[in-house]
Amino acid sequence: MSAASTSPIIERGTTTSRIAAIAVAVIIALLAIAPQFLSAGAVDRMTALFIYVILAAMWNALAGFGGLVSVGQQVFFGLGAYFAIRLADTGLNPFASLFVAAIIVGVVSWPLSLFMLRLRNGEFAIGMWVIAALTHLLVNLDRLVQGETGTSLISLNVYDAGTRRVAIYWLALGSMTALLAILFGLLRGSTGAAIRAIRDNEDAAASVGVRVTGTKRLLFVLAAFGIGVAGALWLATSITFQPKTYFNVQWTAYMIFMVLVGGIGTFEGAILGALVFFLIETWFGGTGVWYLVSLGATAVLFSLFLPRGLWGTIEERFGLRLLPVGYRVILPGHAPADDGTAPSPEQTPLDQEKA
Repeated sequence: MSAASTSPIIERGTTTSRIAAIAVAVIIALLAIAPQFLSAGAVDRMTALFIYVILAAMWNALAGFGGLVSVGQQVFFGLGAYFAIRLADTGLNPFASLFVAAIIVGVVSWPLSLFMLRLRNGEFAIGMWVIAALTHLLVNLDRLVQGETGTSLISLNVYDAGTRRVAIYWLALGSMTALLAILFGLLRGSTGAAIRAIRDNEDAAASVGVRVTGTKRLLFVLAAFGIGVAGALWLATSITFQPKTYFNVQWTAYMIFMVLVGGIGTFEGAILGALVFFLIETWFGGTGVWYLVSLGATAVLFSLFLPRGLWGTIEERFGLRLLPVGYRVILPGHAPADDGTAPSPEQTPLDQEKA
């Protein structure tokens, strides 16, 4: 037997993943022209879906890939909206305010990471929740916000409702596409390998030269910036700002739900989970308490029968990887089919992401 035939094969992309990349580009192009054919209500709902995808992807990056489980990410969602209100009040264009606000959120998250990343596991999770609660109280003290009474992004009202709706739709679509592309590129590179190594064993990663603190801080700031973008965009869709709404822990609960249902630690899972959440909200959002019941029931069912989430289960059973961010090691004589279908029993690959 030749040396080549006994060497393991390391691969990332397949024919399926390359087709998927083309399909993604086509879908984004179709979404860009969709407002010409959609009703006003449909445009608003699609904008909400884009924001949900951003939230799910950012929390999945932090917890699923980085192992930093937080129950306080609503702090960045609320600050994104708050800074947008503050900047618009100074006379800055309201649309520009949305993204400048997200940049400020990212800047603020940097010093916050200096001490928050010293905490681990449950301490980090609860610490982030405490930070969110304290920030909520501080924002309430701002006279512009008027406590829980809140305020509005009044400067957006100078734009025609139809023009404003489509502009926000395009901003949300562009933001989602850009953030997903940045995250995808980051996870496919050496930094992505370092992130997963830290998640699996932080001490072991440090022992082989991984810059643990710097890598975690980069991920923390990126997630904060992305969630800040989502908060600012949500403000643009609703106009009104009430601290108790934007700093509510329900936003983090939604992020966790989307990621767990879609498949934590998988790039595709966050997107799929956001779509599931969007559909549940669309169908049951107007049913009051039954909406919450449906969310709870879905979470329980997935915990019992699909603990790896939708995409995690699909990937495990069928070997389908549409947007792979890691490598796959295939032992000699166990090459999988390149079309993304499940290999036969004698061809089952050893699948693992190289850290």
